[in-house]
Amino acid sequence: MTQEIIILCTAAFAAGFIDAIVGGGGLVQTPATLITLPQYPVASLLGTTKIPSLTGTSIAAFQYAFKVNIRWKLLAVMCSIALLAAYAGSLTVAHVSNAFMKPLFFVILILVFIYTYTKKDFGLAVERSVSAIKEYAWGSIMALLLGFYDGFIGPGTGSFFILFFISMLGFDFLKASAHAKLVNVSTNIGSILFFSRSGHILYQYAIPMALCNFTGSVIGARLAILKGNKFIRVFFLLVITATIIRFGYDIFVKK
Repeated sequence: MTQEIIILCTAAFAAGFIDAIVGGGGLVQTPATLITLPQYPVASLLGTTKIPSLTGTSIAAFQYAFKVNIRWKLLAVMCSIALLAAYAGSLTVAHVSNAFMKPLFFVILILVFIYTYTKKDFGLAVERSVSAIKEYAWGSIMALLLGFYDGFIGPGTGSFFILFFISMLGFDFLKASAHAKLVNVSTNIGSILFFSRSGHILYQYAIPMALCNFTGSVIGARLAILKGNKFIRVFFLLVITATIIRFGYDIFVKK
């Protein structure tokens, strides 16, 4: 068990670091948990990873909140919707396979990468004005869709939220990352509510992983705040690439 905890804690630290900057830490943490603990049901492993994810995302969101101008009213609406949607997503994945959705998001991620890479000022430009009605409407829709996605599939949710805040609301990368973290806290809580009620959390692994994810998030968030938008943009492209590879493997290689 000691060796298992060391491996999982290392993965959790890396996941916390990545998540704090652009999201996507699940690309490291979830596969590591599935490989290291094959003797447990998949639902229990997915539920277990949500505890360190919540811990790391929460501390990152806390750090960002002191450095970025947060739209608290918008987030209150989005977080409420995202929490319920994530609960519904986790409930659904317990009964329906999520494999059919992966090809769709595989294509979407490739388009996201191409657009972000070719549009050099994406996430670096000055924020544009968006009407309050459109802001709340789009925010509610994306919270519903991505909240469900996080509970149903998971990887890349933070990156998708960052993409939304930049492309639809005109945020820069730093501000988008801060808002994405706060909504992601809600999606994690929604999933945890389901998995804990159904007894699918292995606390003997979740707690030490949470401590390491916490540490990685502290370092990642400080680095992102220090380095700024250009650094986050590069990291965003790297995480999107890793997500594409992960989904590509699941679709074309994994049997």
